[in-house]
Amino acid sequence: MSSKILSREEAGGAAGEFRARGKRLVTVNGSFDLLHSGHLAILEEAKAQGDILFVGVNSDASVRRYKGSDRPIIPETERARMLAALSCVDYVVVIDELEAGAAIISLVRPVVHANGSEYGPPESWIEYPAMREYGTAGYLCSRRPALSTSDLIRKIQALRH
Repeated sequence: MSSKILSREEAGGAAGEFRARGKRLVTVNGSFDLLHSGHLAILEEAKAQGDILFVGVNSDASVRRYKGSDRPIIPETERARMLAALSCVDYVVVIDELEAGAAIISLVRPVVHANGSEYGPPESWIEYPAMREYGTAGYLCSRRPALSTSDLIRKIQALRH
C-alpha cells in the first residue's frame, strides 16, 4: 500500500514513464476527509476514464486554508493510506497547495482530469487553466445527493443535540 503513495518527484517520474508507454493517465483531487461511498463512486468513475489514476490529496495545511481550522478530521497521512488501499486508486500524492487540482495536473499531465459535477462544467473549474496548458480533458463525475463530508459532519452534529 505504501508503494502507492508517492512524493511529487516520484509521481512526476512515474507519470512520464507511463505516458512514454502510451498509458492513459487520469487525475482527481480533493481532501477525501472521512472517506465515504460518495468518494468511492467518484474515484471508480474517474478510474474508468483511463489506465492509471493519480489522486491528489490536499495536505492538512491546505485543507485548513480553505475549509477552516476544524478540518481536516483525518490527518493527511491516514487519508493517503486509506485512498492507497482502494483497488481503483493507482497512486496517491499529498499536495500542499491550495490549488491541488492544478498542481496534480501540472505534475502528471493527464489525458483526463475528473471532478464532481457540483463544480459545474470544466471551463469553470479552478484547474481549467492548467488543463488547457496540458491539453487535459475534463470529466464530470456524478455526485450522490446529500453525501459529502460536510453533509456527514452536519448529520453527526445533529445527532449530538
